[in-house]
Formats: sequence, structure tokens, C-alpha cells
Amino acid sequence: MPDPRRYRDVAELVTGATGRTELAGAPGKSGASLERLVIDGQDYVLKHLDLAGDWTMRASGCLRGAPLVLWERGILARLPGCLNQPIVGAAPEPGGCALLMRDVTRWLVPAIDEPITSAQHGRFLRHMAALHAEFWDCGSEFDVVPAMHRYLELSPWMAEAEVAARSPHLVPKLVAQGWPLLAEVAPVAAAVVTPLAHDPGPLVAALAATPQAFVHSNWKLDNLGTDDEERTVLLDWEQPGRGAPLSDLAWYLAINCRRLPQSKENSIAAYREALEAHGIDTAPWWDRQLTLCLLGALVQFGWEKALGGYDEELAWWETKALAAAPLLT
Repeated sequence: MPDPRRYRDVAELVTGATGRTELAGAPGKSGASLERLVIDGQDYVLKHLDLAGDWTMRASGCLRGAPLVLWERGILARLPGCLNQPIVGAAPEPGGCALLMRDVTRWLVPAIDEPITSAQHGRFLRHMAALHAEFWDCGSEFDVVPAMHRYLELSPWMAEAEVAARSPHLVPKLVAQGWPLLAEVAPVAAAVVTPLAHDPGPLVAALAATPQAFVHSNWKLDNLGTDDEERTVLLDWEQPGRGAPLSDLAWYLAINCRRLPQSKENSIAAYREALEAHGIDTAPWWDRQLTLCLLGALVQFGWEKALGGYDEELAWWETKALAAAPLLT
């Protein structure tokens, strides 16, 4: 396994940096802080993950910072060539870690309401499949953030913990509002999903009996882009780990639903075709894992779907959740 350089501290990480400026208005919902700096004439972004300020870091349970662990284990250096992950160094600092990243702002998906193009959407699915195929049946060194923690990240427990910690962040507040609302707008779905949002153990156990790969866990458009070589820019390696590959696909469909140019069914078929093109035989396990992962997406986003009321989007996910319930017994 490649052994990337280990930086002792942030000062060593940013040796030679000039013009450091805080990016106070930068997008992001986690609480991480960002700086822009120049090293040898090139633009970089320095991201600080601090346990006291970053609710996603607390939710992950990886108290040193998952990207730092990925860096030290050499995992980021092993990603398939179709991905452009911009981290070029990571160093520990009090309360967390710092990540030095190439500035890839110009390539990111614009934060607007319009759907992305079919070409870009298809590319994201193919490159997601390439990531999973590269690390199919990966070993314990990829256990960075456990699957249980990923399914608890947006849970009622997280919301309660953030209230107790007097967290100022918006997402935990919305999670706290949305979970009780699900029982009002979609009581049938809530009967299946809400108990799992409190205790995803049965779902995690069922998924553990299906094929595993390395998952990024946050394929939202805010973290994605396409560079000049048509590689997929992939940011926010803060909840990665070993898990069911279709959990990445289900997350992508759930969180980006308003901006996808293709139906969920056709998107699922496109991903499956891409995965099979890498030599993965999907026939023995596909239906079971897909059904469970679609349920898992509502376990993660039931609160968010409820905030939009009972519409076609929530109805689609409700149907999938009900179909999965028998697989948990």
C-alpha cells in the first residue's frame, strides 16, 4: 500500500504558503472552517475539521478526522484514475485535523436549482461504480467510519445530542423538526423507518450479509464536479468506510432527487450496467442489497422528505421502505 508523507502539524503542511485568507462565506453545513492560500503560485484550500465545531465529525465517531485516517493509510492514493480527489496532504491539529486541498472550485457543480446534464449524471454513476469495483470485498483497513455510525448521522439521537451541545448548525435543527413530522405526513412509512432511525442495527446486520466495498457515503452534488479531463471531482471524505456499495447509490438518489435528469429506476439500471462492466456479477445479491439500501436512504432522509410534505418523492421512498421491511425479520 502506498505510504503518503505524514505531516507532523499544520505548519509543516503549509510550508511556503502565502496570502492566507479565511473563507468566511464558503458553502458548507458541517461547521468546518476554510482558508484559501497560495503555495508556489498554485491556489489551495486549507480545511480545518474541529470536533468542537463540526457536527458531522462528532456524528462519525472518528475523532481524529476520517480524511486524516484515509491519508495515513494510503487509501486516497489508491483511488481509480477517473476520480479527482483534491486532498494533497493532511495533518493532525488540536481537536481534529487539517486538509490541504487543490482549489477545484471552478469545476464544481453550480449550487443552483436546475437539473444537471444527462452526460454528467451518467458520468457520476459510472465513476461511482468504478470506485466500488476498485475496492470490492475490501478488508478491515477500510473500516474508517462504521456503517452503524453512517446510519445514525442524521438520526433523532444526533439531533438530540446537538441540542444538548447547544449546536448552532441548521441541519441538526432541521433533523429535529423532520423526524416527528414524518409520523404526521407518512405514518405508514414512519412505522417502518422511525424505529430504524433510532436503532439501525437490524438494517446494518442485514446489509452486512451482502457484498461490501469502500463507500464514500456523501455523493451529493455539493461535493461533486467534473474537471477538464472529465474526471469526477469528489470532495468531503468525512464519512467513508466499508459498506454496501448500493448505499452510495441510494444516498445519491435521495439527496439529489430534485436535480437528476433521469428517473431513479433508469439511474439504478445505469449504475448496475457500469458495475457489471467492471466484472462484478450482480445477479446473486443485487435485489436484496438494493431493497435494503433504498430503505436505508429513507432511514437517513426520512426527516428531509417529511419537511417537503407527502408528495410523489416521499411516496416513492415509502413504497421501497415497505418492500424492504420483511427482509429485516
